Amino acid sequence: MYPEHVRHAPAARAVEVHQPTPIQPAVVTPAPMVAVHPGSVPAVASIVLPDGRVVTGYSLSPMQPDPVTAVKPPVSRAAVNVALGGVGFLAVCGGLLLLTTFITALTALITQLITLAAVLFGGWIAVQVFRTNGHREGTTVNIRKAIFKRNHFG
Repeated sequence: MYPEHVRHAPAARAVEVHQPTPIQPAVVTPAPMVAVHPGSVPAVASIVLPDGRVVTGYSLSPMQPDPVTAVKPPVSRAAVNVALGGVGFLAVCGGLLLLTTFITALTALITQLITLAAVLFGGWIAVQVFRTNGHREGTTVNIRKAIFKRNHFG
């Protein structure tokens, strides 16, 4: 059912061999320790205590706070942002209230127009039915040998 597999001789190809290059491990040498001197050498102070002992050490100058140069606004930015958010919220609520009022009024107008059209059309139909044209006989229509007169069946 299937054809026999025919073996072919392998094609001769040029083969190029790549030899891996070994990676030399990185040699970690510690950095030399260098003494860092302060910008200025503080003065040495000696104090003689009342019992005669002498205490020697560096004098520390007290930290001076930075002078206040920025003037604070009378109202904080957070309060201004909250107020602006409230104004925007009120504007949106007012717009939504007006939108719902407009939709309600439009619905009432359409309802009134439909009611008016129904009343007018019904009145027109009533006038057509109950109107007298001067003669009482009405219109005669013959349908399959039956005689129909308006408002009378005979």
